Amino acid sequence: MPLLETMAVLVVLAAAFGYVNHRFLHLPQTIGLLLAALVGSMAVLALETAFPNWGLATSVRHALELLDFSDVLLHGMLGFLLFAGSLHVNFASLYEARRSVLLLATVGVLLSTTLTGVGCWAILRLVGADMPLRWCFVFGALISPTDPIAVLGILKSVGAPKSLEIRVAGESLFNDGVGVIVFTILLGFAAAGHANEHGGASPGLMEIFLREVILGLLIGISLGWLAYRAMCDLDEPHLEVLISMALVLGILVVAQRLHSSSPLACVVAGLFIGNQGRSFAMAEPTRVALDIVWEFVDEALNAVLFLLIGFEVFLLEISGTTVTAGLLMIPMTLLARWLSTGIPVTLLRRKFAQPKGTVRVLTWGGLKGGISVALALSLPDFPGRDVVWTMTYVIVVFSIVVQGLTVGPLLRAIVPAADMGTRPGEAQ
Repeated sequence: MPLLETMAVLVVLAAAFGYVNHRFLHLPQTIGLLLAALVGSMAVLALETAFPNWGLATSVRHALELLDFSDVLLHGMLGFLLFAGSLHVNFASLYEARRSVLLLATVGVLLSTTLTGVGCWAILRLVGADMPLRWCFVFGALISPTDPIAVLGILKSVGAPKSLEIRVAGESLFNDGVGVIVFTILLGFAAAGHANEHGGASPGLMEIFLREVILGLLIGISLGWLAYRAMCDLDEPHLEVLISMALVLGILVVAQRLHSSSPLACVVAGLFIGNQGRSFAMAEPTRVALDIVWEFVDEALNAVLFLLIGFEVFLLEISGTTVTAGLLMIPMTLLARWLSTGIPVTLLRRKFAQPKGTVRVLTWGGLKGGISVALALSLPDFPGRDVVWTMTYVIVVFSIVVQGLTVGPLLRAIVPAADMGTRPGEAQ
C-alpha cells in the first residue's frame, strides 16, 4: 500500500472511530481511539486465523513497516505535539516551578531509568527470559518518558490547580527530550561491543550531551527568535500561523541534519512563541488563529498517533513469557515512577512548598505514550528485542487505558475541592 493511501486510511479511521467514540462511548478521545484500534486489530488477527488465505494481517504489517512508526513519530509528529503543548505553558509560572521541573526532568528520569532497568533485569530472570543488564537499562530509558499531551488534557478537564498543573506540564514536556537523550546515550553504550567488533567507535558522553542538549537548545532559541522577529514585522494572522508551522518544520530538518534533539528544540521554540511572541508580536486575531490551528493540529496528530499505537500490535511476537514479563513490569514501572518523583519532591519540600498530591498525581498521571513505543521500535536487532517490544506495549496500553481513565477521579480525591478549578490568572 503506497504511503499516501496508508495515511488516507489512518485519517479516515481516526475520524470514523472518533465519531463512534464521541457519539456512543464517551471516552476521552485518545483512549477511545486506542481501544477502537485494539479491537480492530484483534478482529483482523482473528480473521487471519480463520481465513489465512486472505492475507489481511500481512497487508497491515506491510503498511505499518512502510510507514515506519518510529521515524514518523520521533522525527515528525513529536515535534509538532511538543510545540503545540508548550505554546500554552506560561513561562512565568514555569520559572517559578523551575526547581521542581528541572529536578523531575533530569534526576527523576535518571532515577526512573536506573530503577526500571534493575527491576527489568530481575523480572526477566524470574520468568526465564534473561537479557543483559545494559539492554535492561536501555529499556528503562525508553519507558521513562511520559506523555504530556494526554495528562495535560485530563488535568485541564478536571480543573487542576495551576501550581500542580505547571509542574506536571513542565516535567512532561522536558522529560521527553531528556528521556530520548538518555536513551541515545545508553543505546550507544549497549551497542558499543558491536561497534568495536566492526572497527567503529561510540561517541563520548560529553559529545552526546553537547550535540543533543546544548545544540538542541540553541536551535530552538535561534530559530524561534527568527520566527518571532518575522512576526513582529507583520499583522497578517494566516501568514503568522504559516510561519509557526515553518518554524517547527525547520527545527525538525536542522536538528536531524545536525543530529541534535528536536524535542528539546521544539519545546524551547514553543515556549518562546507562546509567551514572547504572543505578548509582543501578535495582535488578538493572530492569537486566536494560532490557538485554533495548533489545537486542531494537536487533536488530529494525537488521533492518528493513538490509532497507530493500537495497530502496532501486529508487529509484536507475542508469547506467554513476554506478556507475563510485561504484566509484571507494570507495578515495577509504577514503583520506579513513584520513587523517582517522590525523592526529588521530598528534597524540595525542605525549602520550597509543593502542592498537595504532587507525588501521587505525578506517579499515576505519568502516562506512557507513543514515544516509548517509537523508541522500542527503533532498537537494533539484539537478543531480547521482542521481549522489550512486548513489555513496552503492555505497559503503554495499561498506562493509557487504566491510568488515563482513573487519574481524573484520583485528582478530585486528593486535591481539596476549594483548590479545584483554579486556572491561570485567577486568584490562588
